[in-house]
Amino acid sequence: MRFTPFFILFITQACYGIDTHTVNFLEIISISKILWTVLFFIISYIFITVFTKILGFFAEKSSLLRISIKGIIPILRIGFWIVIITVMVKVIYNPPIEMLMTGLASVAIAIGFATQDFLKNVFAGIMLIFDRPFKVGDKIKVGDNYGEVITINLQTTRIVTPDDSMVVIPNMELMNSHISNSNSGELYCQVVAPITLPVDVDTQKVRKIAIEAAQVSRYIYLNKPIVVLFTNRINEHKSFLEMKLKAYVMDIRYEFLFKSDMTEMVIKELLNQGLISEHALNELNVTEI
Repeated sequence: MRFTPFFILFITQACYGIDTHTVNFLEIISISKILWTVLFFIISYIFITVFTKILGFFAEKSSLLRISIKGIIPILRIGFWIVIITVMVKVIYNPPIEMLMTGLASVAIAIGFATQDFLKNVFAGIMLIFDRPFKVGDKIKVGDNYGEVITINLQTTRIVTPDDSMVVIPNMELMNSHISNSNSGELYCQVVAPITLPVDVDTQKVRKIAIEAAQVSRYIYLNKPIVVLFTNRINEHKSFLEMKLKAYVMDIRYEFLFKSDMTEMVIKELLNQGLISEHALNELNVTEI
């Protein structure tokens, strides 16, 4: 049991020139102090968990403040643990400064050799939390994964995809990847509903119908513009128009409901006014929602 502390102290002295004769860890550590440390750690963990869950609960109650509140939770979590660890070391152990420096140095050496990948993810997590390329509540795309950021931990980030699958991404992978952020901390974001149409359709009437369909949707955010764009496409020697109806949803969580709502209303109205036929839709491999 005594071999490990003295071995670490020997390595520390060789690397950092600290006099190990002036330091004795065994005078500081005792069974009672270890038990107090475990108890304090458990209480702290419960407090932080409950506190962050309460913040998350109130965040869900306010759509306007949801992203802002959830965005500060990772920062508060790190801040709490820094304070808690500092208090535990000072109050329970209160080591001399020489011993504290020796302990920190030896722990850094041991952890550095044993957990390089873990430390890379932790460092990347700290960078993500403070650099904030995205926040909890944002919709991001990393590689082939697109979804809402649920948690940002020190080692991993979790996102939920539209099909309700949880994706866990190591933070180092996020630091080395291109990240697309749909809303960048805002509650709203742009939604694009592509609709395939015959090449001879009346684009002026279609544009009017599309804008009206977006305006009457219950998910629309009217403070942003509605844009309709047409592009000519060719597939298997057949020409067709691709219309993109771009509008902003009032809450990022309604993104796909808004997209479906606009698509359904536009196609129904085009069919009702006779601007397109069901036969034309079938030829374009488009079915009514």
